Amino acid sequence: MAAISRLPPVLKRTRRKMSSLAHREAIWGLIFLSPWLIGFLIWTFLPMVLSLVFSFTDFNLLKPDEWRFIGFENYVHFFHDPQVKKSAWVTLRFMLIAVPVGLAVPLALAAMVNSKSLWAKPVFRTLFYMPYIVPLISVVYIWRGFLGTYTGWLNRFLESIGIPGPEWLDNVTWIYPALVIIGLWGAGNAMVIMLAGMQNVPTELYDAARVDGAGPLRVFFHITIPMISPVIFYNLILILIGAFQYFLIPWVIKGTTVGDPGGSTFFYNMYLFKTFFIYDEMGYAATLAWILFFTALAVTLLLFGTMKYWVYYAGGEE
Repeated sequence: MAAISRLPPVLKRTRRKMSSLAHREAIWGLIFLSPWLIGFLIWTFLPMVLSLVFSFTDFNLLKPDEWRFIGFENYVHFFHDPQVKKSAWVTLRFMLIAVPVGLAVPLALAAMVNSKSLWAKPVFRTLFYMPYIVPLISVVYIWRGFLGTYTGWLNRFLESIGIPGPEWLDNVTWIYPALVIIGLWGAGNAMVIMLAGMQNVPTELYDAARVDGAGPLRVFFHITIPMISPVIFYNLILILIGAFQYFLIPWVIKGTTVGDPGGSTFFYNMYLFKTFFIYDEMGYAATLAWILFFTALAVTLLLFGTMKYWVYYAGGEE
């Protein structure tokens, strides 16, 4: 009876100790996170808020004392700007090619590396992933030389076997395939993620499919693809966001002639960059940036809304 009467105070002391311990852990967690939090607030959140404010002004960095609040004039101008329509169409055309290829190639590479018949798997995994860690600027310069019309190694090889090499970077027909090829240089990251998803598929499913007489292609499309659909969805979101932000590769390749050939490389972010740094229209550039953000957000939310129709989770949640 005495022990029972002492039990509630013991539980209270234990609860206080656990609460104190959790409080100290939370404080130390915030202390360790504080460098990142401070950096995020100063270098990301605050600039985003300021850019939203600037989107309602005619702010010019060269004339900081002459800016004025203009309300929604920048947003109205956006819907009547022919350069916006042109650059958005260029970006959309590129996305229709780059997104499917950016998903299919890493998926195919992951399936190949995951194959039991492939020898030296760790070597291939390393070789496919290594290009991803090379600085992108260096990669673009290398590819610009490789795809050069007259001195490029690829065209020289094609000419040596009797095939006339195309103008990869100077022809409207070939510029998008060239940009997609350059982008696939860094497909190793998506490949590794998809490979991890494939290796987590229960082997019992494959065994049951083989017993039923299913072939490799049927197993791949009816077991592997559905089981790794969350990984495919994750990569799809990343590739789409990257396509919306596409800028560096065409900018480095074309430099001062950005937009050539025939305006096919005048991507939306090119127009945003020129509006800010060349035309000095910081307020309108902020408007372009925020509309791009809301567009990417809307597409992402739309994809999340379709998850229940094609993304499978083993735990039963969609």
